[in-house]
Amino acid sequence: MDVIGYVASLFIGISLGLIGGGGSILTVPVLVYLFGISVELSTAYSLFIVGTTALVGGIHNATLGNVNYRTALVFAIPAFIAVYFTRAYLVPAIPAEILTFGDFVLTKDIAIMIFFSLVMLAVSVSMMRDSLNDTEQTFDQVGPQFNVLAIIAEGAVVGVLTGIVGAGGGFLIIPALVLFAKISMKKAVGTSLFIIAAKSLIGFIGDVQRPDLEIDWNLLLSVTAIAVVGIFIGIYLTKFIDGKKLKKGFVWFVLLMAVYIIGKQF
Repeated sequence: MDVIGYVASLFIGISLGLIGGGGSILTVPVLVYLFGISVELSTAYSLFIVGTTALVGGIHNATLGNVNYRTALVFAIPAFIAVYFTRAYLVPAIPAEILTFGDFVLTKDIAIMIFFSLVMLAVSVSMMRDSLNDTEQTFDQVGPQFNVLAIIAEGAVVGVLTGIVGAGGGFLIIPALVLFAKISMKKAVGTSLFIIAAKSLIGFIGDVQRPDLEIDWNLLLSVTAIAVVGIFIGIYLTKFIDGKKLKKGFVWFVLLMAVYIIGKQF
């Protein structure tokens, strides 16, 4: 299964390069189901893998002018604070066994995966109903359409969710950037990579400080290196795919992964 896991790691990067998110949606299932790593440790690994890969992609997008730094800063600061405290204090405080229903025990790992999939499901449905695909206009200037408070609030929420499930949050960040910052899909992808990178790596720092987590650096760095190769493949493919198609593919990808993960828990 390790060989399949390494092949799947390539698609983690491709996903980030293509749509600025989805890498973590792939990373956690790959680590759990293909490498046999516990859910909680997988969420920690996911933060490092996705954070490092997104940083490489973000730098490349910056050279292409596809990053809105003002928006990234407004979104990132509350997200940084939220994700650090969530990983360092909230996640360790969740009990190993949460609830028992007859013979079924709702463990911490199962609860995290179910929560992860429900968040993805909600986001995909929301994006389907929204009017995100109406325009590819770019609204880079701060004005009445740039909703600062909404961006800050979304940043904090995404930070907490990232901390709980180990997701970079691209599937939440991108809709927020398009809706509240009024920027184009391609610029939202580039901006989200920078936000994902910083937020995820800060969250990983919270994990490194925990004495109960033993990190296999050889595995972690190997998967990360393969994912980095994948992101350049994804970035290259964006030259041939327009923004509207990216949106549709992104929505269906998130929806299908959510359904798959829910099914794996029962």
